[in-house]
Amino acid sequence: MNFRTEIEIRPCEKKISHSSRIVTIGSCFADNVAAKMTSGGLSVEANPLGEVFNPQSVAATVKRLSEGALFSADDLCQRGDVWFSYDTHGVFDGTDREAVLGRLNEAVERGHKALGEADTVVVTLGTSWVFERNGVVVANCHKMPSCEFTRRRLSVEEVVESVVALADGSLCDKRIILTVSPVRHLADGLEGNAVSKAVLRLAAEQVVERCPNVEYFPAYEIVLDDLRDYRFVAADLVHPSQEAVDYVWERFEECYFTPHTAELYRRVEAVRKAAQHRPLHPDSEEWARFKATMLRKAEALGKELPECDLSHEMDFFRG
Repeated sequence: MNFRTEIEIRPCEKKISHSSRIVTIGSCFADNVAAKMTSGGLSVEANPLGEVFNPQSVAATVKRLSEGALFSADDLCQRGDVWFSYDTHGVFDGTDREAVLGRLNEAVERGHKALGEADTVVVTLGTSWVFERNGVVVANCHKMPSCEFTRRRLSVEEVVESVVALADGSLCDKRIILTVSPVRHLADGLEGNAVSKAVLRLAAEQVVERCPNVEYFPAYEIVLDDLRDYRFVAADLVHPSQEAVDYVWERFEECYFTPHTAELYRRVEAVRKAAQHRPLHPDSEEWARFKATMLRKAEALGKELPECDLSHEMDFFRG
């Protein structure tokens, strides 16, 4: 008997390798994917301006990074003694206005460089619900009073327009892997979340039909249909568990990696995990032999993958 409905994902003809340059933009699920990529030595820049969840804020973020448009002091707002921008995540907030501005512009410059060098952009859409302030969609409300915002749900057409504008505009020379985040937005209510995701999914389908440089990866369907069980949901009942994230990543590998890339990924991952190990007996011969073995593996990988920086790991094993 079969108690699961596995999603069939055809291997993609155009593969990702360690020579690829990748940027991920979108919800926290984009950060999960980027973390998995980084652990295996892929070159990836994740959410330079912090997590963004709705399609219009994703589009605005990509546009700013593509243009390298720096923030000015006039772009910052204040809540008590805290300065912030409605266009970015709260990780940049702070009480020193100039320091906040400096961190934001450093992130823009880093993201501009990464996006310019990237051949692949992973875009993860989280919700079609938006908050508007003075008629403009904000990326984050920064705990400001709800009376300052108007909440509404984007239409399918609005989502399609936002993503197509990226695919045909600032990302026209990039490969775009489009996903819908499996993270549930329970603040919208289960009904509101279901409608929100339906809008995103239908919009994604239309975007793929219209834009030859966009392809869809079914992360949402993998978690909601293949892994249809609460054991694959974290304790907050919102985010996928680590096991679910790992499983989605395995399916991503199957789709986008060659066997050779997957093998190199595993070797890099093993070296990086070994460098995080803290021994009970650091003066033992066993630990010295382990470090020597791992150093040889790291040096061999460094020759095979010069684009993968393992200098930190090598220094650890030499120490």
